[in-house]
Amino acid sequence: MILSGRHVLITGAAGFVGSRLVERLLADPAFAGARITVNDLALPARDDRLRAVAGDFGDPAVRAEMIAGGVDLLYHIGGVLGGAAEADPALARRVNIDATLSLLDAVRRDANPPRVVFASSIAVFGSPFPAHIDDDTHLNPSMIYGAQKAMIEVAVEQMSARGWIDGLAVRLPGIVVKPGADARMKSAFLNRVFEVFGEGADLTLPVSPDGTTWLLSLPACLDALVHAGTLPAERIGARRAFTLPAQNVVFSELVSSLRARWPDSPTTIAFTPEPELEAQFGRQPPLTTACADQLGFKHDGDVATLVARAL
Repeated sequence: MILSGRHVLITGAAGFVGSRLVERLLADPAFAGARITVNDLALPARDDRLRAVAGDFGDPAVRAEMIAGGVDLLYHIGGVLGGAAEADPALARRVNIDATLSLLDAVRRDANPPRVVFASSIAVFGSPFPAHIDDDTHLNPSMIYGAQKAMIEVAVEQMSARGWIDGLAVRLPGIVVKPGADARMKSAFLNRVFEVFGEGADLTLPVSPDGTTWLLSLPACLDALVHAGTLPAERIGARRAFTLPAQNVVFSELVSSLRARWPDSPTTIAFTPEPELEAQFGRQPPLTTACADQLGFKHDGDVATLVARAL
C-alpha cells in the first residue's frame, strides 16, 4: 500500500498502544508524506506533523472533523476497556458499539475503500477455555468488552464483503509492558511482574506456576499493526477477523527469564492462585493462528526475546 499523500487516522492515540503506534508511524519511512490525524478525548502536545482532533469520536462534529477529506487508513484502537466496560455497560455500548459503527459508516466508500485495522481482543474467547484455540474456535465471550469486540468483528467482515471498507479485525493478546498499569485492572499483574525485578520489590501472582497466558511484546504488537495497515489487499482473503500470533507463556518460565535478566535482584515471586483470575488469565490453552501466520504476522519468537523486547 502506497501511503505518501494518504490520510491516516488513529483513534485512541493517547493510550498505551495508540500513542506508541503514533511514534512508530512518524519514524517509519513507509508513512513518510502521509497525513496523520490523531484522536482521543484529550491529546498532549505532539509532533507538528500530526493533526490532532481531541474529543469523543461518537460526537458527529468531532467525527466529521476527524475524517475531513476522507480516510485511507483507519487504526481504530479507541474504546472502553475490560473492567471499565463491565462497570458502565451503557457507556461501553455507546462507545464500543454505537460510536464505532458510526465511525465505520463515516469512513466507508464504494470506490477505493479505506483499509480499516480494528484492534479486537482475545476477550472474544471467554473462560472456561476449550482445550485448544484456532481460527475456527467458536467465540464465547464472558465479559461485555469481549462481546462488543466480537460484534464489531462481524461488522468489519460484513462491510469488507460489501466492498465498503478493506478491513482487518486483529485480536490482540496481553501486550507487555504497560508501565504503571492500573492496579484495578484484573490483568495488571501481567505487567507488574515485569517491573518488580528492576525495583527489587516482591510480588504475589494470582496464578499457578504452571499457568499459561498469551503474551506479545509492545514492539511486536506495533509490528503487527503496521503490517496490518500496509498488507497488500490482494493477499487478504474473505477471512477478515483473526487472532494474532502470541506465545503461550508458562508463568514459571517467565519468572525464570526475568530473574536471569536481574540475577542480583532480591525480588521474591510467590504464587497464590485466585480461581477467577486464574481461569481468565492463567489457563489460556495452546493457540494456533494459521490465518495470521499465512499473512506474515509474527510473535516475539521465545520467552527470552519477549522479555528483552517488552522491557
